[in-house]
Amino acid sequence: MPHHARRLLSAFAAAAFLLLGLAGPAAAHGFSSVVHAHVTADGDGRVRSELKLEYDLLVVSAADAGSDDPLFRAGTDAFEAEDAAAQARALDAHRATVLDYVTRRFSVTAGGAGCAPAPAGGFRVGTEEGVPYALLTLDWTCGGHGTGDHEIRSGLFPDREGYVKGTKTIVTYAVDGRTGSAALDSGHPAFSISQSWPQRFWEFFRLGAEHLLTGTDHILFLLALIAGSRRPREVVLAATAFTLAHSVTFLLAALGLVDVPAGLVEPVIALSIAVVAGWHLWRLRAGTGPDAELRQPGAGRFGLDRAGWTRLGVVFCFGLVHGLGFAGALGIEAAWSWTLLWSLLVFNIGIEAVQLGFIALLFPLLLLLGRRSPRAARWVTGALSAGVAVMGLAWFAQRVTGA
Repeated sequence: MPHHARRLLSAFAAAAFLLLGLAGPAAAHGFSSVVHAHVTADGDGRVRSELKLEYDLLVVSAADAGSDDPLFRAGTDAFEAEDAAAQARALDAHRATVLDYVTRRFSVTAGGAGCAPAPAGGFRVGTEEGVPYALLTLDWTCGGHGTGDHEIRSGLFPDREGYVKGTKTIVTYAVDGRTGSAALDSGHPAFSISQSWPQRFWEFFRLGAEHLLTGTDHILFLLALIAGSRRPREVVLAATAFTLAHSVTFLLAALGLVDVPAGLVEPVIALSIAVVAGWHLWRLRAGTGPDAELRQPGAGRFGLDRAGWTRLGVVFCFGLVHGLGFAGALGIEAAWSWTLLWSLLVFNIGIEAVQLGFIALLFPLLLLLGRRSPRAARWVTGALSAGVAVMGLAWFAQRVTGA
């Protein structure tokens, strides 16, 4: 292999490993949690927050923080029995421990002064995408009422507890005549309701960018698309098909117009990785890689023949499923508003920015390698696709079996 080809190969491998190193664990979706918080104020100095917290995570976290073994036993027994009424009773029986855990990590301030929380009714238990969630309503009495400067802070289920990686709190609010939404995590645990719209939208742009960077399955799907594309037009068409597809389903699902269980979405996402990577391996083995495809006399519009258009159709269909995965990770449950729509669009723009950066970094290196040493390019894309296909199949089996 020529020296310049080896240098390009090393640069491509280093860039790929760097991006994968920035990504989260392979089962990133399975080890994260989303807290839903709806905050309202009616003008009498009292703020109400309606919290939805993943039930089993709340039980183990609150029990561990308060060294409450009876809560752990009762809560986990009710969880394993899949008995919502028993789950609610377990939380009510250990109300002080659970409330102490929640109110130490979720708070409301007004005018810089802390608001005092009080429970409004008992615990309830419902489900979100088949997962039990505890519903807790808190009324906050705020001495700083009238300042118009409410701040919401959430540090629920921090990584240091060891149970999750990357908890997000999605807040929707109607306070002080302002409505909107915000996304909180360990890096950005608080926001002011009086913040400007660019600040609010930046939160969702950042959240979208971070979601793609920490979603290893989505990154590997893009890596498979890049590895299987040897012409700029092909990677552009594949990226465009993927973007259009996941944008449509992301918006529909996030707005509540489409609802597909995560138990179906996540295995199909894993399968999509294996199929797209395996497609390139099949083309290499059959001697119909992208270069050969574009030289064929029968190639039609955009230089693609029937096989090329079939590949785009497969990418588009799988993009629809990835969009459902993006929406499930965001987890907004709010009534329609223009503010909500713009928040969703900015979240999607954050995803697209990282996706384009990923392609802009890796594809030129692969293109140069192919021009300098076609044999080396075939070898590296084949090896890369084989590894991605194996990982996709392993995740598919893991997600189907629940292992």
